[in-house]
Amino acid sequence: MDTWTLVTGASEGLGVEFARLAAKEKRNVILVARSEDKLNALAEELRSNDVQVEVMPTDLSELGQTQAMWARATEGRVIDRLVNNAGLGKNGPFSAPDNWAQELTSMNVNMTALTYLMKQAIPHMQSHGGGGILNVASVAGFMPGPNMAIYHATKAFVLSLSEAVAEELSGSNVSVTALCPGATATNFFDVADMDGVRLLKLAKPMSAKAVAEEGWIAARGGKRVVVTGALNKVFTFLPRISPRRVTTFVASRIMGKGH
Repeated sequence: MDTWTLVTGASEGLGVEFARLAAKEKRNVILVARSEDKLNALAEELRSNDVQVEVMPTDLSELGQTQAMWARATEGRVIDRLVNNAGLGKNGPFSAPDNWAQELTSMNVNMTALTYLMKQAIPHMQSHGGGGILNVASVAGFMPGPNMAIYHATKAFVLSLSEAVAEELSGSNVSVTALCPGATATNFFDVADMDGVRLLKLAKPMSAKAVAEEGWIAARGGKRVVVTGALNKVFTFLPRISPRRVTTFVASRIMGKGH
């Protein structure tokens, strides 16, 4: 039975790069995202590597669609690598009532879909010779994030869940890796309404290709947590030695908009 890599959020940014990395290793790929046109275009590119590619348009904010996608993906296939890359955020004050719909979608994608796919993938992989799960968390998972409170909270969930499950699976044939990038050159910031956020002025965002490669290598080696970029490593260390109120104040300045 053929083995496959499943990548969520595969229509843009990191997801595209993860899919390319898989195909370069001659791995069959399942592409999951909402945009069927973009997935089909990527599939054509990947097939030039002489691999099989399946396109599965899915709205991961709808649990029923996520469940149906997984059932279809595993029908006659073995998935031995899962890349939970899909993620959404929204910049703005928590109290803004008009943000709720997008924030609920973010929680469903960032946490519920990711958790469901992990729970399905682990026993699936265990019964088919093992595998690895790569969850895209974020530097945001290491600290509270005023002005992006829900996004930071969802990424803290991803980081905590990944580390806990990795420990549960210690010594088994399945590994879990949390990739924690900082600012990355993708369309995430446009979708999240982050134009003018101070974070983007502190340092040049890393390329999606560089971040994906670092995460891919870490996951292949079974590493539990990888933080990309020197400045991001500093950001993740400071909350460990600073009072939480100071950490939250600094985060509010970084995630706020202004000159």
